[in-house]
Amino acid sequence: MPTFAHRLLHFLRTFPLPEALPTGVAARSPFREPAVYDLLNQFAHKFYADNQPRVAMLGINPGRLGMGRTGVAFTDPGSLAEFCGIAHGLPRQRPEISSQFVYQVVAALGGPAAFYQHFYLGSVYPLVLLRNDLNYNYYDAPALTKALWPDMQLSLRQQVTGLGLRTDVAVSLGKRNGIFFNRLNDELGLFEKIIVLDHPRYLMQYHRRDLAANVARYVEVLGECLSPASS
Repeated sequence: MPTFAHRLLHFLRTFPLPEALPTGVAARSPFREPAVYDLLNQFAHKFYADNQPRVAMLGINPGRLGMGRTGVAFTDPGSLAEFCGIAHGLPRQRPEISSQFVYQVVAALGGPAAFYQHFYLGSVYPLVLLRNDLNYNYYDAPALTKALWPDMQLSLRQQVTGLGLRTDVAVSLGKRNGIFFNRLNDELGLFEKIIVLDHPRYLMQYHRRDLAANVARYVEVLGECLSPASS
C-alpha cells in the first residue's frame, strides 16, 4: 500500500495548473522543478513514511520563498536544514517569518518527528500564486477566488481522500483563510469541524511581543486535536 509520503508526492506533482487566471496573476508548481521535488521527496520519506491518519493544518497557498523553494509547507531553507535535518545548497536568505513561528510550535510539540506523525501541513490551494513576481493570495481578488474555486475544491478532495487525512477536525491557518475554507467545506462536507487560528505571519508581524503566548495557544489547540485519536 502506498505510504502517506507517496500519496503526498503524487498529489503535489500532478496537481494541475489553472486554465485561466485574471490578468497579471500567474501560478507556479514548484513540485515540477527537479531540485524542489528532490527536497520534498526527502522530507516526505523522512516524516511521512507510514499510513498514519493526520490532522490537516492548511494555510492559504504556498509562498515563493518558503514552500516554493523547499517543497515543504511553512518551511524555509533554514528551517529545512536546522530543524528537519535535510541538507541542501539553497542560499540562506532572510528567514521566512511564518516558518520561524511554525517551527517554534513544532519544537514545543516534541520536534519534527513527533509533530509530523500527527499533523499534516499544507494549503487550501497548493500552487504558488504571483502578481508582479510577488506572493499573492487566492483571496486577494474576487475574480481570482472565483477562477480558482473549482481547483480549490479539487485540492481539498484530493488531500482528504487521497492522503487519508482525519476528517473529524482540521485547522485553518489564518482567519480570512478560514472563511473560505469553511465555505468550501460547507459545499464538500469533508470535515466535521474546522478550527481557525491566526496565521503565523500575522502573529509574527503584528504580535511578536506575544510570541510565547501565541505559541502556547497553538500548542493548546493542537494538543486538543490529538485527543479524539488517542481516546
